[in-house]
Amino acid sequence: MGSDQHTGHRSGTTFRVNGEPHTLLLDHRRVLLDVLREDLGLTGAKKGCDHGQCGACTVLVDGRRTNGCLLLAVTLEGCEVTTVEGLADDDEELHPLQQAFLDRDAFQCGYCTPGQLCSAVGVLAEAAAGHPSLVTGPAAAPGRPVPLDPREIRERMSGNLCRCGAYPRIVEAVEDVVP
Repeated sequence: MGSDQHTGHRSGTTFRVNGEPHTLLLDHRRVLLDVLREDLGLTGAKKGCDHGQCGACTVLVDGRRTNGCLLLAVTLEGCEVTTVEGLADDDEELHPLQQAFLDRDAFQCGYCTPGQLCSAVGVLAEAAAGHPSLVTGPAAAPGRPVPLDPREIRERMSGNLCRCGAYPRIVEAVEDVVP
């Protein structure tokens, strides 16, 4: 057997993470979450279920939220990845959602918080761009911002689980940041 059968094929892949360019020789089977944590030392995104069901690994790829445990890293050529570590403004000022989570005490153990924060950033962008959710009313104007009330926020954040049950505070924190 050739060595590629044991180690997998490798490709040089260049993408940006939190504004920094990275060129990595990656095994085709490695997922973004493992590359972030093991190769780049960015441990904010967590490995929860490793099946795309809990949202603890949520990061933003080109501004859209995604489960890092499901996305093959080699597919990111030319992409911009934002992790919870990249949300703050040059580590000098917290992202408004990070501050709202602190102000509302929207976490308990904190394990899911990085994924919740990245997902909430994505939720705000999706709603501002007019992307409807399952609970968006039929009267919503296509392409116009979708108002984010608690029901809409709960639906959009439903892919991020919190074992501690901090959901009411998470919804309040997101509401505090809605423009």
